Amino acid sequence: MGTQVVDKGPDLRRRFRLASVSKPVVSTAALVLVAQGRLDLEGDIARWLPEFQPPMPDGTPARITTRQLLNHTAGLGYRFFEADADGPYARAGVSDGMDASGIGLAENPRRIASVPLRNAPGTSWGYSLAADVPGALIECIHGTPLDQAVHRLMSGPLGMRDTGFVARDPQRVATAYVNAAPRPRRLSEGETALPFEGAVGIAYSPSRIFDAQAFPSGGAGMAGTAGDLLRLLETLRQGGGTLLPGDLVEEMGRDQTGGPDLPDAPGFGFGLGFLMLRDPRRAALPETTGTWRWGGAYGHAWFVDRAQGLSVVAFTNRMKRCRYPAALDHVQAVSP
Repeated sequence: MGTQVVDKGPDLRRRFRLASVSKPVVSTAALVLVAQGRLDLEGDIARWLPEFQPPMPDGTPARITTRQLLNHTAGLGYRFFEADADGPYARAGVSDGMDASGIGLAENPRRIASVPLRNAPGTSWGYSLAADVPGALIECIHGTPLDQAVHRLMSGPLGMRDTGFVARDPQRVATAYVNAAPRPRRLSEGETALPFEGAVGIAYSPSRIFDAQAFPSGGAGMAGTAGDLLRLLETLRQGGGTLLPGDLVEEMGRDQTGGPDLPDAPGFGFGLGFLMLRDPRRAALPETTGTWRWGGAYGHAWFVDRAQGLSVVAFTNRMKRCRYPAALDHVQAVSP
C-alpha cells in the first residue's frame, strides 16, 4: 500500500533536530558502503582509521569491528552518562554531538580513543558514541565530507531533501522545548538536561544545527522531517529496494546481542542502528516481535512493524516525549 501521512502538527515540512534519530540514517549509509564492498562489517576499523585505537581496560590494544560500532558492543560510552563533569570523556574533551564543541569530525574520535574502553569489544552492549565513529569511517572511505557522503550514498537517492547536518532555513526548524510546570518552556543554549539519574546529562546547543562549522555528528547531529525519515524506514521495511540488498536489511534488523535484556529496555535487543523487539510482553508494547524502533533526545520516536506492514514516525519538539504511546499523540507520518 502507498504511504499515508497523518498531520497532527502545523507543517509537515517542519524540520526537527534529530538527535539520536541520526543513528539509523548514518548506519544505513555505512551499510551502503558494505554493500558496495568498500567497508567490511567484520573488518578491524584500524584499517581505515589507524589513529582510532582505544586501549582495553587493562591497557592492551583492542580490535574493534564495524559491526561492533553499529551494534554498540565496541566498549565505548557517552560523556553524558558520566557521573560528574570530571569523568574520563569530560577530561578528554569528548563531544556527545549535541553541544557547541568547536572541534572537528576527525578530532572527536581521537579524543574518544584516548580513553580506555569500558569492556572488551563484543562482550557487552552499551549505548555509546560508537555511532559517531562510523561517521569518520564513511568520510574516510568515501573521500568527501560526511554530509556530502551521506547525501550521495543514501539520502540523495531516496529523495530525503530536508535531511542533513546543517539547517540553512531557521524558520522551518521547530523550536525545542523542555517539559516544565505549569507548561513547557524553551530549551536554553547550553542547558544541561538529565536523561538518567546519577549522570551529568547532555549539554544542549539548539543553535548547533545552524552552525556550518560544527562537526557532523553521526550519532546525534542531523536535522530532518518526518516525511524524510519515513522514506528511509519504508525503503528498509520493504526490503531495501535499490539502496540495500535484502540480506543486509535482515542483518540490520537482527538482534545482535542475544543475551539478557538491555539496560533500561526490557524485552529488547539491538540490531545495526536501532532496537529490535524480542518480547512485546516484557516491553509492554502492542507491536509484533521483531519490530524495530528508536528515538531521539529532542522528543522523537519511530517504529517499523514489518509483520503488520506498518511504519510510524512521531516527531515532537518537546524533550522526554519519545516513548510509545505518548509520542504518538503527535504523529506526523504513518505508512500502512
